[in-house]
Amino acid sequence: MEDNTEDRSRALRTAQKVPFLEYPSSNTGGGRKRCLIYYITGNPGVVDFYIPFFTTLRRLLDETEARAGCDRSFHIYSANLLGFDDADHDPFGSAPGTEPFVLEDQVRHCYDRLAQVSMADPASEQAEKKPFDEVILAGHSVGTYIAVELFHRHHLLRKAIREGTAAAQSDGTVDSFANVNLKAGILLFATVTNIALSPSGKRMNNLRTSPFLDRNAHRIARRFLDLVPTGLLNFIVRRIVGHPPDAAAIVVRWLKSRDGLWQALHLGKDEMRAITEERWSEDIWEIEEEAAAVDGGEDSVAKDAGPAEGAAETKTATTTPGGEKFYIFFGRKDEWVAKKCRDEFISRRRQNQMSRTRIVIDEGNIPHDFCIKHSEEVAEKTKTWIDEIIAQ
Repeated sequence: MEDNTEDRSRALRTAQKVPFLEYPSSNTGGGRKRCLIYYITGNPGVVDFYIPFFTTLRRLLDETEARAGCDRSFHIYSANLLGFDDADHDPFGSAPGTEPFVLEDQVRHCYDRLAQVSMADPASEQAEKKPFDEVILAGHSVGTYIAVELFHRHHLLRKAIREGTAAAQSDGTVDSFANVNLKAGILLFATVTNIALSPSGKRMNNLRTSPFLDRNAHRIARRFLDLVPTGLLNFIVRRIVGHPPDAAAIVVRWLKSRDGLWQALHLGKDEMRAITEERWSEDIWEIEEEAAAVDGGEDSVAKDAGPAEGAAETKTATTTPGGEKFYIFFGRKDEWVAKKCRDEFISRRRQNQMSRTRIVIDEGNIPHDFCIKHSEEVAEKTKTWIDEIIAQ
């Protein structure tokens, strides 16, 4: 998509009001490396859905930090996607240029926010906040696509700088995103290719390709929700859908907001359009040249095992511990992932001898929306992968 200065300016104005959560470490002294875990939500992009996940992960990382010999402190940060809080934007449709945000807007928002947050560690004792030493970029659902796209743009930017072809910004400096030290990515319930071919994706794509529903689905849903009292809606979400009380309250608040449902539908339809065939070059899954030299060059190259049916994990076979760039978790039966596309994605990683990915297929039945009832299980898996990353 071509760059649009007006759209980018709107996204930047909106980003200043976007709700966020952060969970700092209490162990920031003693010469520890400061690691930012930057988490990108799925759709709906409401960060409050992930509070149980973040609080569990924070507790588990506290245990890691307390281990003898641990030289890291971890800072967890996550923010809403654009448009999911009524206070962060003008009412949709109220004037020209006030349409809901599309996927490219969300990528740019995360690009700018990550550059800003990673360059100023709030726990730094310096008068001028120091940048984090390293960043682990994590995402859920569409957040995994955004995460890989950020790795891609980071890779292209640093390559352009090395080759002397990077364009200067308006103030004459090089884009600060190049200074972000992206160490690894954790992709939870990854939706990185052909999402419209998944069972739920087919239904969303039908919405997009029907002219009437494409224009009016959000209006129909809004009229219906306006007729349902908040108390009754909460009862339905808790008793019939089966959400826990805290999650139900967040769902109801989102559904009853002025623009939240419209933003979710609009973004979902754009995901069907944008997330198709894998668009990144194979080197995105590899360690960059300068990092590989530090890690040990050819001796640390990792290779995926094949996606055997029912296997819990398609592990990398590597001659050194760790060394992975991406940890990718797929649900066993994910309504937003086409099994054929998932297996083809895994096969491509296996064929690339330089690929540095650890791919796990869930053996159980953790659903795509894990943050509703399965936060603890996924937080434990995430913590294990973080332990592996910092051991590299």
